[in-house]
Amino acid sequence: MLQIRNVHQYYGGSHILRDVSIEARLGQVTVLLGRNGVGKTTLLKALMGLVPIKAGSIEFEGKPIQDTTPYERARAGIGFVPQGREIFARLTVEENLRMGLATRSGGTPIPQELYELFPVLKQMLHRRGGDLSGGQQQQLAIARALAARPKLLVLDEPTEGIQPSIIKDIGRVVRMLADRGDMAILLVEQYYDFAEELADAYLVMERGEVIARGRGKDMQAQGVRHLVGI
Repeated sequence: MLQIRNVHQYYGGSHILRDVSIEARLGQVTVLLGRNGVGKTTLLKALMGLVPIKAGSIEFEGKPIQDTTPYERARAGIGFVPQGREIFARLTVEENLRMGLATRSGGTPIPQELYELFPVLKQMLHRRGGDLSGGQQQQLAIARALAARPKLLVLDEPTEGIQPSIIKDIGRVVRMLADRGDMAILLVEQYYDFAEELADAYLVMERGEVIARGRGKDMQAQGVRHLVGI
C-alpha cells in the first residue's frame, strides 16, 4: 500500500532523514518507534507532502506521490491524524467530522460507522471541539481522518496525554480497522506497551535513520524496548 524508499530530507544544513525506507501493508499495523527528535514527525510530514524530500521516492498503491500536493494525497486515500490532534476547537463535533469529507463531493454523509467506533461522538455531536476532553478530542481527530474512508491511516502519537481507558478504546479501534483487511495503518508511537500490543511490523528510528525492523511478535525477544529507551 505504501512504500517509502531511500528518503533524505534536510532542514537548512541539518540532515534530518537519512536514507529512510518504510512500507505499510494492507491489513497490518506498522509501528514506528523512536525518541523525540529522531525524525519521526518529519517523516510523516514528508509522507503527507507538508515538507519536500530531497531524494528518494514515496509510492502509494504503486504510484509515485512525492510531487503531489497534500490535498491530492488525502484525496488518493491517505488519512492523517497529526500529533496534538489539531481539531477545530470552535467548530462542533459534527462540523469537524464534515471537514474530514472535504475531498468528497458535496452532500456526502458522515459514515454512521464512526459513531459505532466512537459512541461518545454521537452523544456530543453539537458540542464544540474545544469543549471535549483530550481523549475525546483524539477520538474526534481519528474519526475525522476516517470519514473519507482512507486506504492508509497515519497516526502520530495518538496516546499522547490520553487517559488509559481511552487508550484502550483507541487500540481496540486500530486493531479492528487493520483486521478488516482493507486498510493499512502506520502508527508512530512512544508508548511502548501500546505499540507492542498492536504491531504487526515495527521499525526503530535513531538520528534520522531506521536502525532496526522486524515482526511485531518478535519485539520483546529482540529487545526493542531497551533499544528505543522509552
